[in-house]
Amino acid sequence: MGVPAIAPSWKYAALLVLAVLAVFKLATFATAAFEPGEPLATVGCGSCHLAGQQVRAGNAELLRGTEEQLCIGCHQGALTASHPSGVQPSMEVPSAFPLDWKGDLTCSTCHQVHNARHGRLRSTKRGEPFCTACHASTFFDHMADGGGSVIISGHLAATLEPDQLGLDPFSIQCMGCHGDKSEDPRQRVSVGANRVARHGATNHPVGVAYPEGAADYQPVAELTADIELPQGMVSCVSCHRGYSSDHGAVSTPMRGSQLCFQCHLL
Repeated sequence: MGVPAIAPSWKYAALLVLAVLAVFKLATFATAAFEPGEPLATVGCGSCHLAGQQVRAGNAELLRGTEEQLCIGCHQGALTASHPSGVQPSMEVPSAFPLDWKGDLTCSTCHQVHNARHGRLRSTKRGEPFCTACHASTFFDHMADGGGSVIISGHLAATLEPDQLGLDPFSIQCMGCHGDKSEDPRQRVSVGANRVARHGATNHPVGVAYPEGAADYQPVAELTADIELPQGMVSCVSCHRGYSSDHGAVSTPMRGSQLCFQCHLL
């Protein structure tokens, strides 16, 4: 005797349809819910919040992705060589700089996302006083440049126009201190017309496109997160940590040429 089929009720069918629609909506967000650079006022709550236009105190934290994923929809490159985001802070953070529901430091910890001036910083302080709102005053003492490079901004200059050599914005900023103006010969770097950066015994091209698809290079998708390729170009920040407490340190130890093997298949 066969087991009779049980017809699902209309309630179960409706729930199934809603679940499928929810999954589809979340999946399609990966293609971006708005155009980069679109004013916040025209984007709408539903571009970031699952509750759409019905956002209230109880559901505002339910977002369509992490803040980092949402913010780069408009601010592309904002996380390249920038203050870490989406991480748990190692120090106590003042209440004026709110963490998210997970206790993570995010974009909105420093920026007022819903301010009339979208992205405005949460403090009138700038430079070192802004940094030391969270960091100890001794935070910059051990840095080779006294913290000068990271005090400039929470984001290294991603908006500089390419120079006459076509260098990427980050390399241009690096050369501002490490070029001919550097008082310490050991820190001085020169970049010739062939875009080869010469520093000490090490020479390496910068401002050139990463050779994706070449047989003797790692595919971009397999590079570690520490290898930055701004605008798809080999940059100073491809090998060096520009925004770091150990400013200028290489992203991977040079011992045994480990850093070289991150990109090169030799």
